[in-house]
Amino acid sequence: MLKIFTRCNSPRLKYVADLIFFSILGVPYEIVTDRRRIGRNPVINYSGEKIDDAFRISPSGLLGETGIKPFDIEVSEWKNLPIFFRTETDADFPFDIFSAIFYMVTRYEEYLPFKPDIHGRFPASMSLAFRNGFLKKPVVNLWIKELAAELVIHFPELVFKKNSFKSFVTFDVDEPFKYLGKDLFRNLGRMLLDLGKRNSSSAERYRTIKGKLKDPWNIFDYLIEKTENSGSDILIFVPTGDRTEFDRWPTWNNEDYTELLAAIRSKARIGLHPSYFSSDNIKKLKTEKARLESLVASEICSARYHYIRLKLPVSYSNLEEAGIREDYSMGFADEPGFRAGIATPFYFYDLNKENKTNLMVYPFQVMDATLVQYRKMNPGDAQCLIEDLIDETRLAGGIFQSVWHNNILAEGDAAMEWRAVFENTLKYQNR
Repeated sequence: MLKIFTRCNSPRLKYVADLIFFSILGVPYEIVTDRRRIGRNPVINYSGEKIDDAFRISPSGLLGETGIKPFDIEVSEWKNLPIFFRTETDADFPFDIFSAIFYMVTRYEEYLPFKPDIHGRFPASMSLAFRNGFLKKPVVNLWIKELAAELVIHFPELVFKKNSFKSFVTFDVDEPFKYLGKDLFRNLGRMLLDLGKRNSSSAERYRTIKGKLKDPWNIFDYLIEKTENSGSDILIFVPTGDRTEFDRWPTWNNEDYTELLAAIRSKARIGLHPSYFSSDNIKKLKTEKARLESLVASEICSARYHYIRLKLPVSYSNLEEAGIREDYSMGFADEPGFRAGIATPFYFYDLNKENKTNLMVYPFQVMDATLVQYRKMNPGDAQCLIEDLIDETRLAGGIFQSVWHNNILAEGDAAMEWRAVFENTLKYQNR
């Protein structure tokens, strides 16, 4: 068993050690504060003391603290990787990897004061990773690979598990229909407004409402078939919140919508897509979860917030209180990359309460809306970027998760080009 010797055992150190050694490297370990309990085991010396034959990582002090405070972090480079919390040269590892991982994975910087975007979100441009050019690298996984390599040199008897690349595809159903799901007066109003316009959609709207045409944005059979044929797992997030200026879906018990949900659920796993205002409103979140569970007659345990409107720690605390066990919101809406610096699922650590929770976080790396609406990328450049992110994730032995929207891939010349990106992504990640 690997021993970690420290004079300051803390929930923070236990959290990071669980992630590194239990979740990713798959090796049993024990944290000890009494040198007599080290025995003949390989030992990481996470202290300022001298221990013969130990592998020393010098602590920066972050994991022995409680509360949140700003840091003046200086990023340097080691083995072509960005590092911070660099420590003295007599250690066996050049930086406090435990503190660096804790800082990234807990999203420590998002607890500090920041200027939010128009939706109240933490912008990617304010993140340490973006400002220092490593947002598109899963640095946590790469740091751990380097740590494992150094430990095996020091302790040849250690054996770590090999993490294989995986991928899965997720969809957010922001607007399931172009015409269906709306009340009679809204449809009549739109038809009247369209009358007389060049390329009017009134005829198509009418024929769709009468059941003679399939709604143009209902392409879920295509999305599910393509994803399943590629060998990828699939998860579809559906909303049941009330309509607002930001939530433009049908009412949760609309007949067209409930029929669509039944059809989707018969073919794929679904999760909750909490509404715009539910990210910091536990009452709304619980109501929406109860509505979806009543529609599908089963428990809902997964969620991703609409607009990626994630506010730490309240949004995650609310998910846990509502009985959600898996979150898929950990990514930036305005930039692709690794928001938490990691391509592996991890448990949410609440810095306000200083404890590891039971909420498992599944990070995503790229979303079609980011590339189309925020970055204004052309499909060719977007494909190259996606492949680079897949390559980085594959190198790290992580999990690549992409996010797609039916309405973006639905119709028109631009949509057909983005469908090609979607299909090529499926092929590339499963090659």
